[in-house]
Amino acid sequence: MPTVRLSFSPAPAHVRTARLVGVAVARRAGVAEELLEEVRLAIGEACSRAVALHRSHGLDDLVDVAMADGDRFTVRVVDRAANGAMVHKAPQDDAVVLLSDPALPLTTPPDLLAEEAVAARMGLALLAGLVDDLNVSELAEGVGTEVRMSWPLERSSDRPA
Repeated sequence: MPTVRLSFSPAPAHVRTARLVGVAVARRAGVAEELLEEVRLAIGEACSRAVALHRSHGLDDLVDVAMADGDRFTVRVVDRAANGAMVHKAPQDDAVVLLSDPALPLTTPPDLLAEEAVAARMGLALLAGLVDDLNVSELAEGVGTEVRMSWPLERSSDRPA
C-alpha cells in the first residue's frame, strides 16, 4: 500500500497544490474517473479547513496530508489547531449530519466569528455532503483533528486497458 505524504505551511495558495497532487495520486491508484472531481473538491475543502483553523489560532505548524491506496483510496488531512469542529454521521441515516464545535457555542453571534473560523465550519458542512466515507476526529496524540476520507478503487478487471 504506497503512501504519498505532503506537508505545507498554512497558506491558502498551497491548497491548490494539494488538490492537484491528490487527484494525480487518486487517478494512479485507480479511483474511477467520474469520482475524481469529488476527490479534488473534498481535498480542497479539507485542506482549506485546516489552513483556516491554523490561521484562526495563529499557528505556523505544517498541515499534513497523506494519501494511500489499500482497499480504498484514503486521504488524511491533519491540522494542529485546538478544538476543531467535529462531524458525526448518524449510523442509521446517512442523510443526518451533526456538526459540533466544542470551543464555540452555536449561539455565538456571527460578528464574533473570525472569517477563518466560519470557513472551517462551512468546510465541514460541505465535506459531509460531498464525501460518503468521512470521519473527522481528534488526534489520538497531541492537539488537532484528522479529516479522513476514502473512495472505492476500480478493480483491475474493470479498468480500461
